[in-house]
Amino acid sequence: MISFENTQIAFSYKSNAELRQSQLLFKTIGNPTIVKIGSSLVNTALKYGVPIKWAVKPTIYKHFVGGETIQECVPAIQKLAQNGVKSILDYSVEGKEEIDDIEKALAETLRAVEFASENKDIPFAVFKPTAFAKSALLEKANANKQLTTVEQKELDDFVNRIDKLCSTAHQNNIPILIDAEDSWYQDLFDKVVEQMMEKYNKEKAIVYNTLQMYRWDRLDFLKKSHKLAVDKGYYLGVKFVRGAYMEKERERAELMGYPSPIQPDKESTDRDFNLALEYSIDNIDRISIFNGTHNEYSSRLLTELMEGKGLQPNDSRIWFSQLYGMSDNISFNIAAAGFNVAKYLPYGPVKYVMPYLLRRASENTSVKGQTGRELNLILAEIKRRKL
Repeated sequence: MISFENTQIAFSYKSNAELRQSQLLFKTIGNPTIVKIGSSLVNTALKYGVPIKWAVKPTIYKHFVGGETIQECVPAIQKLAQNGVKSILDYSVEGKEEIDDIEKALAETLRAVEFASENKDIPFAVFKPTAFAKSALLEKANANKQLTTVEQKELDDFVNRIDKLCSTAHQNNIPILIDAEDSWYQDLFDKVVEQMMEKYNKEKAIVYNTLQMYRWDRLDFLKKSHKLAVDKGYYLGVKFVRGAYMEKERERAELMGYPSPIQPDKESTDRDFNLALEYSIDNIDRISIFNGTHNEYSSRLLTELMEGKGLQPNDSRIWFSQLYGMSDNISFNIAAAGFNVAKYLPYGPVKYVMPYLLRRASENTSVKGQTGRELNLILAEIKRRKL
């Protein structure tokens, strides 16, 4: 059985100085008051153009982000690869909706796909669909409201951008993960991803949809997606995550008077996540799995399900993944046991990646036990090295 307590393996790629830096960082973001004040100060600085790069880049940015450009990420990619962990370049610039910014995001993501095709240590590409159209348009289209001629043209452009990314991934034989988003966009995205799968997943899973299992409808959606893939003769690629927008989803549902799409409790989310893994392994001939979780039980469960089916640890249809800078005890110990592991490696200019970083800090504070677990593991490794 894999041990997630082996800190020697988990932090073998970190020097003593880097461990100390990580200790200080998690100690800091473990304080909700500091995170709240710090986020407010950073947002104010960004609003008024106050330089913050000097303070952010050597600290929280360095821990959670690979670099400002693809080339800046290369040392991190190489360092992870030396310890059996692959990387997935994630262009993490958020919230930009002007057409020039959308086209820049498209060009950058295409560069990342092509770079992955030339680097054996980058097994996937990834993108967020909301980077490629205005949010108001996506929400309107998702609700099946009548679009103007201009809006329909913009929606067609959005679909064409997604198609271009998936086509480029297919041509370069690089699987591409399409991230899940807020529920008021997701039905539209699911339909578009389904079209892309039918088009590009004829030989194997190239296009992957993402299911947020904190939604109570996703297990049933998985089963319907599987049936559709069988009926139409393509392979289903699925990335499983628990979810990232719970508070926002519940607040909006209450405000607008519709049933919340979120599970009633964490136990229900955990149940459906694990059942989804079991269902996928039972149908591994058609479903490729990307297990994106920081949950130790779900990570271990998938290794056991694979062993129970007689699947090799390095089966190319099954991958484990965690975010860069988090849950190294899971990533490196699973990789050491021979399984396929890839870290999500965000990159982008400091000021544009700040929303991502602030969310990381906030989530580490709000997710029960997350920061404490990271800090305790770091402390355990520092103590082990001293001894």
